[in-house]
Amino acid sequence: MLALLGLDDQTEQVYRAMLSEPRAGVAGLAERVGLSEEAVRSALDTLSELSLVRPSYDRRGELRAVSPDIGMEILLARQQAELAAQQQRVDASRAAAAQLIAQYADLRPDAEHLEVEQLIGLDRVRDRLATLTAEVRTEVLTLAPDGAQTEDNMRASRPLNEALLGRGVRMRTVYLDSARNSAATVQHATWLAEHGGEVRTAPSLPTRMIVMDRSRAVLPVSSDDTSAGAVVLTGNGTLTALCALFESIWQTAAPLGETCRRDSQGLTPQEANVLLLLSNGHTDESIAKRLGVSPRTARRIAGELMERLGARSRFEAGVRAVQRGWLPSTP
Repeated sequence: MLALLGLDDQTEQVYRAMLSEPRAGVAGLAERVGLSEEAVRSALDTLSELSLVRPSYDRRGELRAVSPDIGMEILLARQQAELAAQQQRVDASRAAAAQLIAQYADLRPDAEHLEVEQLIGLDRVRDRLATLTAEVRTEVLTLAPDGAQTEDNMRASRPLNEALLGRGVRMRTVYLDSARNSAATVQHATWLAEHGGEVRTAPSLPTRMIVMDRSRAVLPVSSDDTSAGAVVLTGNGTLTALCALFESIWQTAAPLGETCRRDSQGLTPQEANVLLLLSNGHTDESIAKRLGVSPRTARRIAGELMERLGARSRFEAGVRAVQRGWLPSTP
């Protein structure tokens, strides 16, 4: 009955038996549900991991079942967290698929049907971007996941952006939330907004990406070194997926002029994202890269969250976050 919430039949039987006979020990539970004591202990381990049984305060050394109303909330919260993590993986996979196409094209440069153009070196990338920008007619969508933007990048992009906005092209750009801490980046984003561009921020972004007129996309060949080269994609299927990825991020991103909103648990989008990454086993370095911050900042945010949860380990923080409903239902 509770299989959809992650409980197998044996574990559910033991849970129900504990609710019916709160003082039954392992032997009593085994007799009631017709299982071996070893199977009951295994079920109790699972129930403990799911926080459906807890040590009794009244009877030292014994376990008690959590009431069904609380227990079902715990299971639903865990399931929501898993769905959120799955959605995040789907979004990241869309961007990874585009990079895979680029790598395959590099191995098969004679395969014209792949509709991929390879650009090697930063000079070549910027020259091609200038050409593509001149051809844009209606819209440019950009994901900028590098945190604070470099002066060189902003200086190079401003004439192109000014030309686009001057022609009435709609420009939508998503930066990382951490970019709000960079005065130069905020100034550049404000300049974009003042000239008609739309700017939002998100706690994390899957890849750097520029989509033009929904017909061409420019992505880095390597997410670790965006200056090494890029790929221009024009395949309809890939562009449809990339545009859908952008729109899903845009819908949940915060306009630059607004203070980052806190959810019902008092978490900022960045804190909620760190919590989700922690629950998925990411290291400080991995979290820092996704947020566009230093590892030191990532450790500080993680430490503050663990302190608020009263957790002594990251695993415990994930369990407590699920119990309290702190993990977001959407990425």
